Amino acid sequence: MGNKKAVPASLLLTAYLLSGHGSGQQLFAGLHIRSLQAAVPPKPVSAPGHTVSSLSFPAVTLAAKASEKPAVPSAQQHIIPGTGLYDVLRKGDEAFYAMDYEKADSLYTAVLQKTPENAAVNWKLARLYVSMGEALPPESPEKRQPYFAKAVEFAKTSTSHDDSIAEGHTWLAASLGVLADNTGAREKIKRANSIKRELDRALELNPEDDVALSILGSFNREIADMGWLEKVFAKTFLGSLPEGSHEEAEKMLKKAIVVNPRVIRHYHELGLLYRDMKRYREAVDVLNEALTKPVLMKSDERRLKNIQALIKKLSKKIDA
Repeated sequence: MGNKKAVPASLLLTAYLLSGHGSGQQLFAGLHIRSLQAAVPPKPVSAPGHTVSSLSFPAVTLAAKASEKPAVPSAQQHIIPGTGLYDVLRKGDEAFYAMDYEKADSLYTAVLQKTPENAAVNWKLARLYVSMGEALPPESPEKRQPYFAKAVEFAKTSTSHDDSIAEGHTWLAASLGVLADNTGAREKIKRANSIKRELDRALELNPEDDVALSILGSFNREIADMGWLEKVFAKTFLGSLPEGSHEEAEKMLKKAIVVNPRVIRHYHELGLLYRDMKRYREAVDVLNEALTKPVLMKSDERRLKNIQALIKKLSKKIDA
């Protein structure tokens, strides 16, 4: 959480409401993704004898332009636009996209205290706590665990009060996944059906949810890569295991990139898929593309380092 002491949520909300804000002006500013000025990306690394070029995904340019248009998220409509509470939630979004997680936590919590059953603020808190947990070193699972566990609680509250919001299901799947990953592979196997169910529901509600598409791509890759022993364990505890294939993983991850071509994770996961499929040159291409994207989450910094290391490793396989 850092050394800086967060402003108590109740004081922050009171001060904001008394300041006269919430007039309804510029209601939608800051709700879209952060600008490309977020970070200077590392220089792409080419495989020996290979020139890096932009990947060709259909409609990427159109999707990028569409993502720049401010819009009212469906979940946001549960708090009336123009009210002080709505503006506090909006400022929480701005803080989140600025990666000021402490400030976002204070603002979202201020809204939660006034509307504890509000689905919108609960899924946003789930997203925030997943992000805060992932910002911590993977080598310290005990420090990450409380964030992921809390994220699950927030996401479950969101879906229990409004099943029609795609983001609630997306971030429930995400929080269950990171919580299981942090515990161990067997825990993730036990939660496989729950994760798949939430992802399916999210995409039923919003087929263009790039986060759900990306997670479902990773899910398919992991199922396809499972060994015989893991599958036996899964069938023993679950009775059945969701289907998954490399082909479906590729389809989901490519679609996630088309919907939102600025997210590093989408490219990283596609690169890992191509590595598993021994399509090393394609893996290097997509990983180099990831290096040109902006840092949107604190965990992206670590992801970029992992990508650079993977490019060097796979480049040797291409050269061999």
